[in-house]
Amino acid sequence: MFADFFRSRWLGQVPIDRLFWRDMIFVGTGINVASSAAALILLGLKMPLGLVLAVHFAPVPYNIFLTIAVWRTAEQSGAKASLMLLGSALWLVATVAV
Repeated sequence: MFADFFRSRWLGQVPIDRLFWRDMIFVGTGINVASSAAALILLGLKMPLGLVLAVHFAPVPYNIFLTIAVWRTAEQSGAKASLMLLGSALWLVATVAV
């Protein structure tokens, strides 16, 4: 099930709209917000900084995967995909920097 999720996105079998809006913007951002909130709670509990940073940056590999999947799928899509390319790059920068 998880393998199919990742494989279909990697191979560009998911429509670009679903990949960008649902998977990246809504779900991906939700995962990042939850991870940041958990890291802030751990920081408030005075947990080791290494653990706090690990929790905060845990979604980064998934974020990179989603961004590359959007880029790969956009190559096969139409003109509006170029806006999604830019949006996905900005989203990745924002999720890593914040």
